[in-house]
This record gives sequence, C-alpha cells and structure tokens, in this order.
Amino acid sequence: MSLLFGDDFIGQTSLDGKDYALRELFSGNANILNAKNLSLPVTTLANNCYDSMFYACTSLTTVPELPATTLANYCYQFMFYDCTSLITALQLPATTLANNCYQDMFEGCTSLTTAPELPATTLTQHCYYNMFNGCTNLTTAPQLPATTLASVCYGSMFYGCTSLTTAPELPVTTLASGCYNGMFQGCTSLTTAPELPATTLTSACYYRMFRNCTNLNSVTCLATNISASNCTNNWLDGVASNGTFTKAASMTSWPSGASGIPSGWTPQDAS
Repeated sequence: MSLLFGDDFIGQTSLDGKDYALRELFSGNANILNAKNLSLPVTTLANNCYDSMFYACTSLTTVPELPATTLANYCYQFMFYDCTSLITALQLPATTLANNCYQDMFEGCTSLTTAPELPATTLTQHCYYNMFNGCTNLTTAPQLPATTLASVCYGSMFYGCTSLTTAPELPVTTLASGCYNGMFQGCTSLTTAPELPATTLTSACYYRMFRNCTNLNSVTCLATNISASNCTNNWLDGVASNGTFTKAASMTSWPSGASGIPSGWTPQDAS
C-alpha cells in the first residue's frame, strides 16, 4: 500500500483507479502457508486489483479476509487458482458485483470443502464464471439468492465438482443468455437437479448445464417455450440411462435425446 500511496498509505481503504494494483503479487510462491493474518482492509476495489494474487500457491491453507463491498471488473479473477491445499474460503460480503469479478477465483482448489456465502442479489456478466471449476472435494454449493441474472453469470460455476451432491435452488423465472451455461457439467455425484421454474428460455441458457452428470436421474423443468437458439443444446448429455423428467402439463414439444428429454427417461406432468 505504501508503494501505491506513499507516506499516506495508513488508513487507505480504496483502490479506486489503481487497476492491477496487487496483481500476481505472490503468484507461484509455493512456500506461503498461511495468509489469514494478512490484512487486506480495502473496501473499494479496482479492475484486476487482486488478479492472480495467490495463483498456484500450492501450500496455502488459509486466506485473508476480503471485506470489500464495492467490486470492480476482474477484481478477484484467478486469485486462488490452483491453491490445492486451500480447505476453507472466507466470506465475500459484496451484494453488488462487477463483470467477471469472481471468474476462476477458486478454480483447481482441489481440497476446498466449504464455499463462501454469496449474498449478491443482482448479477453481472460472467461474474461467477468458472468460480469453483475443478473443486473436486466441494460437496455442497452455496445458496444463490440472486433475483436478477446476467449473461453467462453462472457459466461453468461448478464444472467438474465431482463430489457435489446438493445443488443450490435456482428460483429465478426471467433468464439471461447463457446464464446457466455448463453450470454443473461433470458433477458426477449429483443425482437431482434443482427445479427450473422459468417458462421462457433464452439463448444458450441451459447449454450443457448437466452434461456428463453421470448419476443425474431427476429433472424438473417447467419451460413451455424452448425456441431460443441452443437453449437446451446437450444439456442432459451423458446423464443416467434411466430417470424421471417432470415437465409442465401444457408442454408437448420436448424433443427426445440429450438436448431434450433423455432417451430411457420417463416424462411426467408436474402436479
């Protein structure tokens, strides 16, 4: 902070305008074990300010508190990427996000068992993209209270989380393009999909959403308009060979196969 602010660094809580300020600061340092006592008091961030800060710090087990409530584009991108010893993440209190703010933040954290709470209610494009990609020991996803989605906001968020058994609720009924694109792809322990109440789909909104979820055998989707381009393309490719598909009673135009109702599954009307 003294490098950024000179003699006036004490008490500074804003990085506004100081893009890339701490980018890659400890990147690749395998000797860092504990960052819990590292103080990061900044509450207003700048573009890419913590980008790749602890990238591939493979011995890191604890993280600093991140109290910022005003985020910026790419601010936490790759921050703990490949921190393979990291077990628990701290809180992320921001309720207003920025584009790509959490992109790839914990990707490859193969020891992570507990995800942080994510209280944001209004999302931005790619905000959670790849956030927990490859977190193979993550068993439970955080709740996602957002009521307003954005383009690819949850794209590949839990891709390859092979131990994930419980998915978060997804109650939003107005979707955005690509909003759930690949969200649970490769979650091989997931057996039941969250209910999908939206009636009108958008382009690529469910694209590859549950692809290669090899044990998934229960889906409830109440869509009645699936005309948007690629909205369900390969969304159930590679799921269990038998299952139950619950649909809206008025919906009679679901195709059969990986981009619709999987072959071998039993369709039924929602009550």
